[in-house]
Amino acid sequence: MTVKKLSAKQRLTVNWWKMPEYRGYDAIICDGAVRSGKTTSMSLGFVIWACSSFDGGTFAMCGKTVTSLRRNVVVPLLRMLSECGFRCTDRLSQSCFDVTFLGRTSRFYLFGGRDEGSAALIQGITLAGVFLDEVALMPRSFVEQALARCSVAGSKMWFNCNPDNPAHWFYCEWIKKRREKRALYIRFTMDDNPSLSEAMKRRYERLYSGAFYDRFVLGKWTASEGTVYPMFEREKHVYAGEVECERFVISCDYGTVNPASFGLWGLRGDVWHRLKEYYYSSKREGVSRTDEEHYAALEELAEGHTIDKVIVDPSAASFIECIRRHSRFRVVKADNDVVTGIRHVSSALRQNKLMFNEQCRDILREFSLYRWNESSGTDAPIKENDHAMDDMRYFVMEVLAERGDELVALSVSRS
Repeated sequence: MTVKKLSAKQRLTVNWWKMPEYRGYDAIICDGAVRSGKTTSMSLGFVIWACSSFDGGTFAMCGKTVTSLRRNVVVPLLRMLSECGFRCTDRLSQSCFDVTFLGRTSRFYLFGGRDEGSAALIQGITLAGVFLDEVALMPRSFVEQALARCSVAGSKMWFNCNPDNPAHWFYCEWIKKRREKRALYIRFTMDDNPSLSEAMKRRYERLYSGAFYDRFVLGKWTASEGTVYPMFEREKHVYAGEVECERFVISCDYGTVNPASFGLWGLRGDVWHRLKEYYYSSKREGVSRTDEEHYAALEELAEGHTIDKVIVDPSAASFIECIRRHSRFRVVKADNDVVTGIRHVSSALRQNKLMFNEQCRDILREFSLYRWNESSGTDAPIKENDHAMDDMRYFVMEVLAERGDELVALSVSRS
């Protein structure tokens, strides 16, 4: 990946630390649209600053996970640095890499800030600087622990993210308070990435709607409001009759007091169809069902089809064990990252990758009722009328991510 041309904002991101007007700044914050060029320029600037400012310094680069950080940031960064004349040594077993430039060697350790327990991973190290990629996805405890490790004189903090809810702690504590924190703030748009074609910009604009469009295309910190899936249209996404499919999967949101919702999905071409569903509400029916009774319904839903896998709510331990005990289906625990799952479902609907049989009445009913909780101050849907919505989200996170479909690749594409 050769850097042939940088936009004005990208050049500023690379060089701000040596410009007289920003010499007293302690940090830089870059946010904005997806694919806007902020990660490329920021990671390059971070390493150039580190190697130019310290001899034998120790630094940290942080992502939500080390795996995503390596894939999205480190691998392309090392390629760029090598092409620019830096000598790079990647030490996979130690989760770090070394960079030598002008006779100075610096070490960069990699950390993942996935959850509250991640803060313990970075404790104890002394840093001359830290780079936090996708900082809005990290817990505050991890970020603050990483910043506390920057105790070397002249250390600086580099933050990068796509926008989130305006009540997010990072927006309130860093972006709104950037002057008192002595942080340079740069907001990127897709036009700030000279390598992005007009056709690709239009493609990204088609992928998102609502708050996700405001955040990932316009680069705004916007609150989610209204229905969760405004892009769903009965005329476009609902069909009648039978469809011949070549692959089948079942997704399950399990409940005893709350409703249980199972969906049978079939693949035809590159579109997944919700062929049938099982939806049981003990409140509506007046009688609760046992794990074995729900399993019998699962068997009935699968009748006549070879099922690749059954994806189940990860909290439904007893039902997962029940399925395994019967030894008919391969069962996997669903990824229950709600907001990421909603974003992927939104992209799938926008690209017409999901269709719903008109007989699946409960999921069609929930589409019109599933709404954001506007009073929560964070991205969270109201926990009502969400059981078929949840089983659909589990399906999309597991199966479309497994296939590597365009919607997932675009949803996680780096800026």
